[in-house]
Amino acid sequence: MKTSRIPGFYNLLLDERTCIVAEWAELTSDEVAALRESLSLAQADKMIENVIGRHALPLGLGLNFIINDREVLVPMAVEEPSVVAAVSNAARIARAGGGFLTGSTDPIMIGQIQVLDVPDLDAARQAVLDAKEDLLARVDQVHPTLVARGGGARDLTVRILRETPAGPMLVVHLHLDVRDAMGANLVNTAVERLAPEVERLTRGRVNLRILSNYTTERRAWAVCRIPVSAFSEKGMNGRDVARGIVEANAFACADPYRAATHNKGIMNGIDAVAIATGNDWRAIEAAAHAWAARDGQYRALTDWYMMGDLLVGKLELPLAVGIVGGATKVHPTARVALKILGVRTAQELAEIMVAVGLAQNLAALRALASEGIQRGHMRLHARQVAIAAGAEGEEIDEVAARLVEEGNVRESRAREILERIRKS
Repeated sequence: MKTSRIPGFYNLLLDERTCIVAEWAELTSDEVAALRESLSLAQADKMIENVIGRHALPLGLGLNFIINDREVLVPMAVEEPSVVAAVSNAARIARAGGGFLTGSTDPIMIGQIQVLDVPDLDAARQAVLDAKEDLLARVDQVHPTLVARGGGARDLTVRILRETPAGPMLVVHLHLDVRDAMGANLVNTAVERLAPEVERLTRGRVNLRILSNYTTERRAWAVCRIPVSAFSEKGMNGRDVARGIVEANAFACADPYRAATHNKGIMNGIDAVAIATGNDWRAIEAAAHAWAARDGQYRALTDWYMMGDLLVGKLELPLAVGIVGGATKVHPTARVALKILGVRTAQELAEIMVAVGLAQNLAALRALASEGIQRGHMRLHARQVAIAAGAEGEEIDEVAARLVEEGNVRESRAREILERIRKS
């Protein structure tokens, strides 16, 4: 039986770790090679403009995840030390409560059509709504393949913005179910086709017609319920740690200065999975932060509270991701990452990502509420400092260990230690 609980994984040699994930996901030799060699220069040259090279990020595995009763290994592409280790530890703790339960809405994206110079805003709004069924049918004619896969136009809404720096305007929202695509191209094509008819109906002038990255109709959520006893480690009282987590979350709910850092930690996990799978992490970030400020104040995305002897955590946010099209199909490592995850739909991917975000938040709050965030982070950061000082091979761990022992994780000190090692 497969399990994402792999004690001592970090102690294994790189080739041994690769063999484990290859067996887990039944990777071919070409797919294993994609993990090691990633994107070729020829492939990179066709993905974006003015290519001069490649910029690699470490690809790690988030371990210990149980999501909807399924064992999951999570590929994460990130440069920051401690992110992967922290999320793996949080997922291990969450196993005591059965892991994470997740859900999501249908993958509905919103396209916007901006109409200006409208002679009668209210009459124009009604004219568009009266023509709704015809307009939706036109969209489905544009995307017959999408309709065949179960997607297509779902709704049309109209907003009036009576006061803007450019004067009054009408905004038409097309709601499009994009199935397993991120959906930007599908939505943009659809609103482009609708624009002339909207212009005729409103007797106004259409300017912008483009998707919105604030995907309020395409959300995912995760919940975990963890016995407080699971936090009773290293001599700490589990109930005290759980209470500290609740109090730390309350701080982020009330104060935007704290909330920005709180939510950044959540996105450490979500973005890392987005990058690993070739998804648009900038769009995901934009939607998440807009959602955090939806009531007029920027707040924590998560909710943590006590329920008897359980610590309960919840995270919900807009999350538009795809498993078809774009970099998810072009980038060889992104394809392998999706295979490791074992996802069959974009909704499954979004649900895994929100579970990772909740686990990442749990890791940060637990550290803040107990031993402090710096202790574990600096231990891992010391390796980077050792490398920057010129350490190689076994020297890296030796220099890093001394830096941590001294509590002096600085590159200048790392050079001094390295010099002594090499002279001895």
